[in-house]
Amino acid sequence: METTPKRLEQFYEGKAKKLYATSDPDLIIQYFKDDATAFNAKKRGTIEDKGVMNNRMSELFFTMLEQAGVKTHFVRRLNDREMLCKRLDIVPVETVVRNIVAGSLAKRLGREEGETLKTPFVEYYYKSDPLDDPLIYPEHAVAFGWATDAELAQIHESALRVDELLSRFLNERGVLLVDFKLEFGRHKGEILLGDEICPDTCRFWDKATRQKLDKDRFRRDLGGVEEAYHEMLRRVEG
Repeated sequence: METTPKRLEQFYEGKAKKLYATSDPDLIIQYFKDDATAFNAKKRGTIEDKGVMNNRMSELFFTMLEQAGVKTHFVRRLNDREMLCKRLDIVPVETVVRNIVAGSLAKRLGREEGETLKTPFVEYYYKSDPLDDPLIYPEHAVAFGWATDAELAQIHESALRVDELLSRFLNERGVLLVDFKLEFGRHKGEILLGDEICPDTCRFWDKATRQKLDKDRFRRDLGGVEEAYHEMLRRVEG
């Protein structure tokens, strides 16, 4: 039986998670909260059992990606709200992959939400709450020392591979992967996928009805938020 390192002090709390050091300096415990935020925490609320559902969905997605050769920080799920992860030095660049026009892309370029893109593409945003995570060029990340050219190339390749794998998996379950956010970090010289993969970080639409099955239901006051999360969990575990 695998032994779990002892949980030590909390060293970070974000909008949706808490991170704890462990007795193994290479491992952390990631705790999933029920807190919900939108528009860079200008809107706040609670989604009942969101942390439990996101933990389970993230476990499933990370396991699937690892089996397909994508290296992630995931070690194993410990309980309803906690997972054991490799400790990362996070690259302060959020990576967004888009398949269908939605959200900020529709607003920024005046495109109709729901327009299918001819090919998926990757965008980068600087992780900065005070600046509302501005869109950046890859050259910015290199110029300011946030990542090297080689790291960005690896992140770009991994992001598109994740898109390919998740899109295929979800399509078989009647779900369109509209767009999603990924975070990457360094662990012992390697770039690994970190954070979480769930309705907080992805836009999921029902393939037949285009009903939203993600945090946009909270952002846009559409109602049925908990139901959407439960439906996504049912489909991916089903």
